[in-house]
Amino acid sequence: MFRPMRRAKQEISREECVQILTDEKRAVLSVNGDDGYPYGVPVDFLYDPETDRIYFHCAKSGHKLDAMLANDKVCFTVYEQGIQKEDWSYHVRSVIVFGRAKVMTDEALMREKIRLFGMKYYPTAEEVDEEIRKDFTRVNFIEISIEHMTGKLVHEK
Repeated sequence: MFRPMRRAKQEISREECVQILTDEKRAVLSVNGDDGYPYGVPVDFLYDPETDRIYFHCAKSGHKLDAMLANDKVCFTVYEQGIQKEDWSYHVRSVIVFGRAKVMTDEALMREKIRLFGMKYYPTAEEVDEEIRKDFTRVNFIEISIEHMTGKLVHEK
């Protein structure tokens, strides 16, 4: 169903993909947007290795949510800043995930995942708890079930 990576020599391991998903803070979510146009939008996210799922939040209405409700198939791309070697070139690892997105409905599970999400971005648990208290009812929390994942190392030279 999913194509194999064309440049297989550049493919990185699943463990490296998981490390990138765990460490990085920004990604691009791509959905099938209005009138069939692709819509890619930067998002903050949480990868939970225990569930092998990706989580992020969005508003209760908008282009991103409408697109996911119309077609749950998504592409999720994460990449590192890259490491500059001795010469001018960069070595960059990236991960592409294909999966299915759904709005979470289990409030207890949502609170658990939102707290983990917050701890990735906020300096203290108190600040996370305050944000959850203020904004929990104003957001949707989305879960992506991973169907296919590949990672790649590119030497940009």
